[in-house]
Amino acid sequence: MAALRQRPTAWIDFMMRFELGLEKPDPKRAPTSAGTIAGAYIGGGLIPLLPYFFTASAHAALPFSVVFTLAALIMFGYVKGRFAGTNAARSALQTALIGGLAATAAYLIARAIS
Repeated sequence: MAALRQRPTAWIDFMMRFELGLEKPDPKRAPTSAGTIAGAYIGGGLIPLLPYFFTASAHAALPFSVVFTLAALIMFGYVKGRFAGTNAARSALQTALIGGLAATAAYLIARAIS
């Protein structure tokens, strides 16, 4: 350890890799990462909007949008839990709860403003 402390760059590399589990990012992956994030935002953003494309009124679409969104949050949370190696059911419930609260807050703020 003393040898690493005398070489600050090597010390930082050591701490990033072994203490934090982080690797130096590959600059060639930036476009792929950006595309993945953009696709996820677009796909995730379309889920609550889909019912509005297929119903005659916004009032009728709202309950379907809520159900679709909660189902998607549960599925995403479950998959996240599986990939992270945690309890998938708990992850699904946490994601649905937090996402549901955020959606409710956004809806109430929009109603208060309009």
